[in-house]
Amino acid sequence: MLIIRHAEVRDLLHGQEKRVLSLVADAYRLHDEGRTALPHSVFLRFPDRARDRIIGLPAYVGGDDAVAGMKWIASFPGNVAEGKARASAAMLLNSMADGTPQALIEASLISAQRTAASAALAAAELVPEPPRGIALIGTGPINHEVLRFAAAHLPSLREAVVFDLDRARAAAFADRAGEVAPGVTFTVAERVEEALAAQPLVSLATSAVEPHLDLAACAPGATVLHVSLRDLTVEAVLGAQNVVDDADHVCRERTTLHLAELATGGREFIDASLGALLRGTADFRRDPARTAVFSPFGLGILDLALARWVRDEAAARGTGVRVEGFLP
Repeated sequence: MLIIRHAEVRDLLHGQEKRVLSLVADAYRLHDEGRTALPHSVFLRFPDRARDRIIGLPAYVGGDDAVAGMKWIASFPGNVAEGKARASAAMLLNSMADGTPQALIEASLISAQRTAASAALAAAELVPEPPRGIALIGTGPINHEVLRFAAAHLPSLREAVVFDLDRARAAAFADRAGEVAPGVTFTVAERVEEALAAQPLVSLATSAVEPHLDLAACAPGATVLHVSLRDLTVEAVLGAQNVVDDADHVCRERTTLHLAELATGGREFIDASLGALLRGTADFRRDPARTAVFSPFGLGILDLALARWVRDEAAARGTGVRVEGFLP
């Protein structure tokens, strides 16, 4: 068994934004081609802790270097107030030759980067023209990575507006964000509506559990990366062009899209999947007068694609800890 710790994962992924974007895009294409297996995620919740949860994401990615495994990720929002990370995660990878577990990988950064790469890929597909700026609503680790990957994939970015309910947190985010987006200038918005109106590209990455935000303040043609899935009202989603990573997955667990499905009795409001857009097979045309919303549930195949690369790189470089005698 190869165990790869957080610091080793961080070092392996450092400066690899283009590679991560490529790995995530390839996983989406394979998924759209039907060459993956992706059971529904398992949500472990607790009767006396409504906001806390642990999610299991099993997955298989086919192709020339097939891989299977599972991510086990906890989300405890109360950690933030104690100065700890909200999310923690581990991934287990199995051999496709005999099914035995091969690697255990600390996966919090893998999870954040695959989420951010997904958002950046969607932005490039949906913005009507190269955006000069981005608005980041929620200033935790996810939007930090969204900024990193948006800057890598959208070189036109020169401005960023940030907003958080905790203004001091937003200011601290703006102070350190230049490390991942050199050449981008930052402004802290006083109200969420100010942030929505400021830029044609918006990323929502909050810990909201109920819809609370409409898109009335957005300019016509704005693109909204609805990463946290529960910020937007049903009416906002129904009024937009909607792209998802996988309709069966995203219309679950009381996401806004799930609520929209319940309200309308169907999924006709979903226009396309990101995999089909990347493959060029989607029957979709961007309306520059309407808001486009990308809602990614977060697919285990993306974690798996990155974890496989991390495992292979760690093995090639002699990184990680080998534990002998783990298997019988």
